[in-house]
Order: sequence, then structure tokens, then C-alpha cells
Amino acid sequence: MLTPERIQALCDSSRPKLDAMRAALRAHGSALVAFSGGVDSTFVLKIAVEELGEKALALTALSASVAPEEEREARELAAKMGARHVVVSSDELSNPQYAANPTNRCYFCKTELYDLCEVKRKELGLAVVVDGFNADDFKDHRPGHKAAKEHEVRSPLALAGLTKEEIRAWSQVLGLPTWDKPQMACLASRIPYGTSVTRERLFQIAGAESELRKRGFRQFRVRYHQEIARIELSAEEYERFLSAEVRREVDGALKALGFKFVALDLEPFRSGRMNEAAGIQRPGADTHPLPVVS
Repeated sequence: MLTPERIQALCDSSRPKLDAMRAALRAHGSALVAFSGGVDSTFVLKIAVEELGEKALALTALSASVAPEEEREARELAAKMGARHVVVSSDELSNPQYAANPTNRCYFCKTELYDLCEVKRKELGLAVVVDGFNADDFKDHRPGHKAAKEHEVRSPLALAGLTKEEIRAWSQVLGLPTWDKPQMACLASRIPYGTSVTRERLFQIAGAESELRKRGFRQFRVRYHQEIARIELSAEEYERFLSAEVRREVDGALKALGFKFVALDLEPFRSGRMNEAAGIQRPGADTHPLPVVS
């Protein structure tokens, strides 16, 4: 959790970056924001609405890989910011290359997303499509960014050099409820690479995570391993799971969804563990192909 002192320090040091981001968005004149309702795209949409007004549009793509709670939150956030917002259906599951779940699965999902964005951008005569890719994302496995580059999607956060921590700090200052939102990823990321992605498996995972969310857990994943649901919890939430009542309720709820065994991982949740298990190396920390504002 960011302290007030840390938030102030981050905002003071990154103000030139935010100013540069604002200027870049104004220069476009209009923009379609690929909007998931996560921390980064919510921040981009907020700034786009402030700088472009009605000439900013949020587009949210829905599919079986998006949790129902995320759809609802995206709608509420867009309304709260006074943003124009459209919701479209995405059908990446119909692509055999996506469904096979290779290590570059996200490339096929993002290709579908940016195809949809481009259709809407042209239809409405908007200048560019922008996304929530940030400066820290260069340090991680992000095959979807290749699709963004192929579609000439702009990444204003990365271009300005804004990091995840700086984005959260500014989100708090601007009153965005996402400032401390847990990290999110599509439901397909819960399935090990090489295990096919199906609608039924995504619904099963969505249901399992919804059960944990109902019980107050915030930072977690339910990983799919055929008959086994493997729960990863943040270190701070481990103690709550030690309650016999909580364990019994979760075990029963997940088995009712079709899992035969429910296991708690002894290692706390952290992003990227599925990539590590597949032997995927993170890019070097100095990999940064875009100029950064100083």
C-alpha cells in the first residue's frame, strides 16, 4: 500500500511525465481508449477525458475470458468519469491459435481487440487508438504489445515513461477508485500454457474466483489444473484462509463448480508465476524502445 508520503513524492517527481502525456493526447485531437477497467487503462481514460472531452471514447471488449465483475466495474468507472463508452463482443476463442494456449496467446487476443478498436475508430473518425501499456511493462512478457505495434496503437503511459507505481499514485490524487485495485489479468492466464482454453474452463475459473471475492479476498488467483483448483493468495491474506470455516466454504463452493480437489499454494501470489513455470524469461530491465520524458 502506498503511503501518503510516498504518493506525494511520486507525484512530485513524475509531474513532467504526466504533463507530457497530457500534451501528447491533446496533440492527437481525438482518441479511442482500449478500456478494460484496470488501473492503467482507467488512468489513461481519465486523462483522455480531461484533455479531449467528447472526443475521447472508451471501448471495452467482452468475452468469456473477462470476469463478470470486471464488465460491471468498467461500465461504472466510465460513467463515473463522464466518458463516452461502448461495449463490444470479442470472440478470440473462435481462433484456434488462441484456444491452443501457446506462450504468445495474448498476441491473438490483442489482435482481436485492436481489430475491433480500429473498426470503431474509423467508424467514428477518431485519430488514434491508445492503450494502457506502461513503462514497467517493457520488463515483462507482453506478447500482446506486438499486436499493438502492428495496429499502430499509441501507448501514452509508456511514451511518457510513467511506471506502475506512479500511475497508482496519480490515480489516488485524481480520485480514481482503481488506485489500489489488485492486479488483474484475463481468466485464460489461470490456465497453464499448452492446456487448451475453452469457454467451460473460463466459466469454471470465473465462478471459483467470484466465490473467493465474495468472502473478502482481494489479491489472489485460482489456477486451473484439470481436476485441481490451485489457489494463490497474497501473503497478507493467508491468515484468513486458516479459518476452518473459510476453508470448508471455499472447498465446497469450488467442488460444486466441478473441481475434484482444492489446494492452497504454499507460495504467496505474485504475477508471472505461470510464465516462470513455462520457462519464459522476462526481458532485460533496460529494454525500453520508446523515448522517456526527463
